[in-house]
Amino acid sequence: MSNIAQAFKKHKAFIPFITCGDPNLEFNEQALYTLIENGADIIELGIPFSDPVAEGAAIQAASARALKRQTNIEQIFALVKRIRTKSQIPIVFMTYANVVFSQGQDFLNKCEALGIDGLILPDVPYEERDLFAPSCKQKGIDFISLIAPTSHNRIEKIVQDAQGFIYCVSSLGVTGVRENIGDLVRTNVEQIKKTSDLPVAVGFGISTPEQAQQIAQYADGVIIGSAIVDLCAQGNIKNPKEVLAALGAYAKSIRNALDKN
Repeated sequence: MSNIAQAFKKHKAFIPFITCGDPNLEFNEQALYTLIENGADIIELGIPFSDPVAEGAAIQAASARALKRQTNIEQIFALVKRIRTKSQIPIVFMTYANVVFSQGQDFLNKCEALGIDGLILPDVPYEERDLFAPSCKQKGIDFISLIAPTSHNRIEKIVQDAQGFIYCVSSLGVTGVRENIGDLVRTNVEQIKKTSDLPVAVGFGISTPEQAQQIAQYADGVIIGSAIVDLCAQGNIKNPKEVLAALGAYAKSIRNALDKN
């Protein structure tokens, strides 16, 4: 069993996402420690990309700011190296196919050396997963499969080769905070669980403890991105210690909500 799958064994998993380089890598490092201390089970690190087609306004803006500050892959690898001196929490990179292609095999070699546990490429459809999945498997890296709201006729095919956990997208469109999470995601999670024993985490749009608690009634974990990215972005314009305190309180509220299931 992979480190990622193992992380779901203890309780409902809290998977926060941050965009590397926004507001800066030094703040990111402290934010990651804060998230870990307040109940994160898996960390999802976004590698900024110029055309993040799966992202909504918050994460698109964060990626643009990070790139404007010239955040690069080597700096992100150095961040992970520092994190690994203090924590062995499972870490998943989320980025786009072009980022990996541009780095070549060196990207996966460095991921393996740093103990990166998983990779999410939202612009790679199931039919093209073999461009990446076999190489990831050789390095002990889970290539995470995504299930979209429109995937119901293809769920069995997609999950048969899934690794780590299955990322179930809560709604049509891009990432971003939403007031309501539709019922279709529950139907998809239930269908996935009839086909696969892997844990299922739901992402896209979750922002409140109430939403997290609701989804944890049928899923194995939640992924929260835009709400956390918006919080972290304040670290560039407000007192960073105050922002970290707010981030810790927010993370703890999500952890407490998940633990009610």
